[in-house]
Amino acid sequence: MTAIAVALAFAAPRLGSPWFRRLQRGFGHLAHRRALAVVTVGFSALLLRLAVLPLLPVPLPFVPDDFSFLLAADTFAHGRLTNPTPDMWVHFESIHIDMKPTYMSMYFPAEGLVLAAGKVLAGIPWVGVLITGALMCAALCWMLQAWLPPPWALLGGFLAVLRLALYGYWTNTYHSAGAITAFAGALVLGAYPRFRKTGRAGQGLLMAVGAGLLAISRPYEGLLLCLPVTIALAIWMWKGPTPFSAAKILRSLTPAIVLLIGVAAWMGYYNKRVFGSPLTLPYTVNRATYAMAPYFVWQSARPEPAYHHEEMRRFYHHNELEQYKAIHSLKGYLPQTLIKLVNGLVFFAGVALFPVLMMVPRALRDRRLRFLVLCAPLLLAGVMVEVFLLPYYLAPYTALIYAIGLQAMRHLRVWRPGRQPVGVAMVRFTIVVCVLMAGLRPFDRMLHFPVASYPPSAWYGMWFGPDHFGTERAGVQRELERMPGRQLALVRYSPRHHEVDEWVYNRADIDASKVIWARDMDPAGNQELLQYYKGRNAWLVEPDAHPAALLPYPVTEQVTTKNP
Repeated sequence: MTAIAVALAFAAPRLGSPWFRRLQRGFGHLAHRRALAVVTVGFSALLLRLAVLPLLPVPLPFVPDDFSFLLAADTFAHGRLTNPTPDMWVHFESIHIDMKPTYMSMYFPAEGLVLAAGKVLAGIPWVGVLITGALMCAALCWMLQAWLPPPWALLGGFLAVLRLALYGYWTNTYHSAGAITAFAGALVLGAYPRFRKTGRAGQGLLMAVGAGLLAISRPYEGLLLCLPVTIALAIWMWKGPTPFSAAKILRSLTPAIVLLIGVAAWMGYYNKRVFGSPLTLPYTVNRATYAMAPYFVWQSARPEPAYHHEEMRRFYHHNELEQYKAIHSLKGYLPQTLIKLVNGLVFFAGVALFPVLMMVPRALRDRRLRFLVLCAPLLLAGVMVEVFLLPYYLAPYTALIYAIGLQAMRHLRVWRPGRQPVGVAMVRFTIVVCVLMAGLRPFDRMLHFPVASYPPSAWYGMWFGPDHFGTERAGVQRELERMPGRQLALVRYSPRHHEVDEWVYNRADIDASKVIWARDMDPAGNQELLQYYKGRNAWLVEPDAHPAALLPYPVTEQVTTKNP
């Protein structure tokens, strides 16, 4: 479709021009009503995603991050910051979950708070993700209004709806970190030029809200964004000339400073309760306990810890350590870094927006976006020293990426090779392709173009629909919940089990749960578990059977399982 759009732009650049001009006039009227444009973008994201629920239903958790975030949500929704270590904790160990010093998600708390809000308000944690996705798109439109003409800001908001809010994994899994940090980054970059123009405390407070959200979600990448903003504000205050005195600016920033101090104090209290010390950050305990691969390329790998379960060893060895070894070598660093950058580009642009990229060099030379362009090298440097890169690591810079991309689209629009309006047509037809793809996506299976499922790396850069993930575990969970009494499910994997497809996850209060998921261990360990939960019905679950096997425990014969 993209190839056809480019060919049509050259062959028939005036195709549909009267119709497009009428649309642009209506679009422009809405765009210049700035507040209404922001609200329209936000509600469009919310209502369009709800409209496709019959075809793409509420997602099921299916990867370790999902279950970890849901554990945090369940904890927060019950009014607690963490949970005591369960007595039989070795049977409940799982990926991205801390068991000591307390039982809790290893992640920063923002994602769990969003899911907890959805659970408390609507009884469905995903509602928090849905609302956050809508806020993200609205905030992107608002940020772009500070840097680009109103019609282009509105276009950017709607492109975010089509690309990120409808089918992106930021809003179709429980990985809400992408939407949260994109929203936060848009607040920081949208409030910064407005504060310089008005000096109002409200704009400073919005910057602080964005910085605070980054601090409790993705602080490293958030720092890469907030550092240049802070330096630019300090230089602006020091050198001037400005229409405001330094004293007035400081007074305007006082609420923002107070808010950030409060966020830091709360985060320290959270760390103390969950990890044992105000200075022990999330990730730290979990990585020290289980992981071998470090986060930064200059760091050395850790010695292999003593794992209680082979499946967890496989995850941290195959899923992480091999990737670290590939990028840690001089030979592998450059290609691996290039792959990371290309994956990030594909996630934000997709194939449909690739023609716009040829004008990015022109956009980078524009004075209008000079500050944003100067921020980009810091982002690039930060990404190049990380071992891992998933699209939500780049989320704080979503607004910056969209601003540069839209400015490139503005340059493409005035491109006239052979004095023909080829650039205008290319922009128009590109947008048409985006809209058509959004309309066709829910029918991918009917059209025999299904989106890839496992492994998850296949969909990180793609539009994504959750209707066909996590169904087997959810089906076994429902079957166990329908049975009378309380249930204990011992999970036994085959030797070739995919390490990302983890089934052993539990709620915050394990002992009070209707269904408890535990790892099948040696006979002595299993007997200890069965004795502790002697009032429960015990089952053996084999995820790698087809379909997944649910058998009374103990079984009289060894059940043979195979991977597909």
